[in-house]
Amino acid sequence: MTALTIRLPNSVHESIKLLARKDGISVNQFIASAAAEKMASFQTLDYLRQEAALGKREDFEKFLKLVPDAPPLAGDELPAAKKRGK
Repeated sequence: MTALTIRLPNSVHESIKLLARKDGISVNQFIASAAAEKMASFQTLDYLRQEAALGKREDFEKFLKLVPDAPPLAGDELPAAKKRGK
């Protein structure tokens, strides 16, 4: 494990302390978890961009043609303003 010194504004530090206490974890655990969540979001975006780059318009069109031309189920309708393109 690595020790890391960071500088935080007092207000951020106080908020972290309160949230960590509320969650029943240490400030270190809170910050480690927050860093891991941020890292995971970046890795997910990278993965999705790589997958999207592999996609082909023809494949999308092929699967889109399989969608039945039917009215939406009750509760899935667009609001009236969106139907008019506004």
